[in-house]
Amino acid sequence: MKLSLIAVGPMKSGPERDLFDDYATRFRRTGKGLGFRDFQEIEVDSGGGLDREGDRILARLPQGAYALRLDEHGKSMGSVDFANMLARLRDDGHQDLVFLIGGAEGYARDVRKAVPHTLAFGVQTWPHRLVRAMLAEQLYRAASILSGGPYHKA
Repeated sequence: MKLSLIAVGPMKSGPERDLFDDYATRFRRTGKGLGFRDFQEIEVDSGGGLDREGDRILARLPQGAYALRLDEHGKSMGSVDFANMLARLRDDGHQDLVFLIGGAEGYARDVRKAVPHTLAFGVQTWPHRLVRAMLAEQLYRAASILSGGPYHKA
């Protein structure tokens, strides 16, 4: 299964970029032996209004992909449940799993309709830069859980 992140707007260099890159690399390395082929980051331009951002997101969404919108109002799950969800989607034969991070105004109606599944990293509102790093860390943690590695200690 190939994993992707489609995010509105660029992520500049800095500590959040470094964290994202580090955990994404760790996930790619650990996940490869678990059937997770890759994890790519796709940035779409911001601006032009919610509908234009939505069109850009949907244009990059692979046909038939299982997609999750990252949203503070979404479903929360623990790390083990997240790992089990990844394994279940992989084992069910999904070729693509895509995570979405919308722009500052959220998601266009067409995106919410096309991607009804949501995931939250808690009830707080997080800066998008941190959400990217948190997603990469949770993917690495999930791969560590699934492989029996020592990273996850809970």
